[in-house]
Amino acid sequence: MRKQKPMSFDDLLKELQGQKTVEEDPNHVSLDKLFNESFMSKHSSFNNFADFLEKGNFQAQTHEEINNLHGELFDRHVNRETGFDSWQAMLDAATKAYEGK
Repeated sequence: MRKQKPMSFDDLLKELQGQKTVEEDPNHVSLDKLFNESFMSKHSSFNNFADFLEKGNFQAQTHEEINNLHGELFDRHVNRETGFDSWQAMLDAATKAYEGK
């Protein structure tokens, strides 16, 4: 399990005031944005990431939950349902595609 970095006072204040959203942090792009319809339909038979997860009986909505899924079973699901050999390969391609926009 990863330890979270302590939040700075300024970040905490912004979060409490509702000024900071997850989308502002480039390291925490939502899974729906990272694995958008264009990416999913190009690399799988699914139109969205939720359907892809559901097909494999996986449940995850956050990066942390996805990280907990990572393993041999999830890699096999990725390999079977997409053009990628592993979850890491799929994640790297999605990140590269998202950053290229």
